[in-house]
Amino acid sequence: MSDIIWPAGYVPGFTDNYCSNEVIVTGVSIDRLWTLLNTPHLWPSYYANSANTRFYDGKGPELAMGDRFYFETFGFPVEAQVVEHVAPVPGQAARIAWHGWAGSTAEDRLDVHHAWLIEELSAGRVRILTQETQLGKPAQALAQTKPNPMINGHQDWLDGMVAAARQG
Repeated sequence: MSDIIWPAGYVPGFTDNYCSNEVIVTGVSIDRLWTLLNTPHLWPSYYANSANTRFYDGKGPELAMGDRFYFETFGFPVEAQVVEHVAPVPGQAARIAWHGWAGSTAEDRLDVHHAWLIEELSAGRVRILTQETQLGKPAQALAQTKPNPMINGHQDWLDGMVAAARQG
């Protein structure tokens, strides 16, 4: 199976926080999953922890390599830029990743690398993997919070996306 490509400074184990969520499902189309993930204005329709998505520079409504966009999640106003974008093609995992940031001081600055894979497996199965690494004091606090809000929130994102894809 494919894995996440990590940029320098964001490799799990060397960051302040890390989370990984994965589902393997049947009965969903990779193209439908990709549309749901690659179109930020759809996120709030299936993931309650996202809001107020918008693009910069006249881009959108779908993400593309280099695009700058904004959304709110986990109580953070996140500025983001797409740093990896590989649409689905047969025999290859679809990939999308963004660098996101919030805050401007040493106390409130949060930097993240959030990456996704969607790939076909045997017997009609589809794997969706999302992983995120974080740097900064807010990341340190999130890493200590129980239950882990990142693990639980990203699982909600995956579950909501799969449910939305199954509904058509």
